[in-house]
Amino acid sequence: MAESLLEFPCSFPIKIMGRTEDGFAQLVLDIVLRHVPDFDSSTMEMRASREGKYLSLTCVVNASSREQLDELYRELSGHPQVVMVL
Repeated sequence: MAESLLEFPCSFPIKIMGRTEDGFAQLVLDIVLRHVPDFDSSTMEMRASREGKYLSLTCVVNASSREQLDELYRELSGHPQVVMVL
């Protein structure tokens, strides 16, 4: 396994983009909380695209391991409502 450039635990920002649909933010929050139970949902930032077609959510999580981040990315990027995860 490759050496991680990150030192854990650390604060790690994740940006999730999807179409603006009812329940998208809650869906993302549920997935994040499944992997990072201590995530403070009040810190999630939401930004709509210029035309309002897409919604960008930024979550800064307290990551405890590379595996935790990999699993979180895998579940988020595998969800049909999620367009992109950065």
